[in-house]
Amino acid sequence: MEPLLFQQSKKKPAYPSFLTGFVRKGVPFRGAIDPFRCVAKELELVEQNLLRSIRSTEHILTEISAHLILGGGKRIRPMVTLLAFKVFGGQKTADIVDIATAIELIHTATLLHDDILDGAEIRRGKESAYKKFGLKPTLISGDFLFIKAFEFAGKFDATVVQWTADACTHLTEGEILQGFFNRNMNVTLEDYLEIVKRKTASLFQTGAKIGAYLAGASPAFVEEIAEYGLNLGIAFQMIDDVLDVVGHKELLGKPIGMDLRDGNPSLPIILAIRGGQRQVAEAFQSDHLTNEMIQATLKAIGQGSAIDKTKNYSRSYAELASKPIKKLPPSLYRDGLKTLVQLIVERNF
Repeated sequence: MEPLLFQQSKKKPAYPSFLTGFVRKGVPFRGAIDPFRCVAKELELVEQNLLRSIRSTEHILTEISAHLILGGGKRIRPMVTLLAFKVFGGQKTADIVDIATAIELIHTATLLHDDILDGAEIRRGKESAYKKFGLKPTLISGDFLFIKAFEFAGKFDATVVQWTADACTHLTEGEILQGFFNRNMNVTLEDYLEIVKRKTASLFQTGAKIGAYLAGASPAFVEEIAEYGLNLGIAFQMIDDVLDVVGHKELLGKPIGMDLRDGNPSLPIILAIRGGQRQVAEAFQSDHLTNEMIQATLKAIGQGSAIDKTKNYSRSYAELASKPIKKLPPSLYRDGLKTLVQLIVERNF
């Protein structure tokens, strides 16, 4: 008998309309193309792949995987992969759906492992897999999803397999590098960017790159769209950092202040310390923070200039992401890629 959670997954998922959500919040996107709707059919196929891929004779693996995969998620990485494929006229939908699935499985696996490393209790608005199922089953489930990802990516040529493997390598290197700068006052903006490029942006970059490659784009355009993915991923992480300081738990699906609590060198923290905010420096170095201390420090960061500066950095990388898109011929998918950049830097969830 299948686990109850997996039985429930047979319902059609309720996908978000990214643009509609922002329009409701009063963000001006007149005439913009909703990137989700550009590839909604393909994302539905990705979702079906995800549900099939997590089936296991060991039901606990299915249960833990489904707990996170069915727990929401914006599917931005698969969306970037699909849009990059479509913008260059890609036709073999089944191929790119498999790659987009692999990218999302890798991302999901890293979330499971991240929650273990961070001791996180909440993920996507509910109890984390680590909290619900324990360390060992969650760790093994993350490994399970990595393996499943290569069931999809491993069927392609050596170039695609290598690029996917490289992305996984960058993810692990980024995690180690972040750990090295944990509560480390010597961390610089350059160190931060190197962490983000590897830990977050590498999957955006790889998905975009493979999408263009499988569509038959020229090597020059493959590199151009890879730069789009890289800079989009950096901008995305910077806004994530902002939201960890001034966001809302109900919208984020997790508590704010996690970077400060865990000693992770987020950009607002780095900029606040560099701006001479002694309270932030002391909190960043402490591994015995109370909730009251965390809230007081977040307030201090919010009252300084670090949040505005981080947003400006994010907009700069968004502009870098937009440059390659301007070189592409007009199309629905080009407009989707363009709007996605704007949505990333304006989001509040």
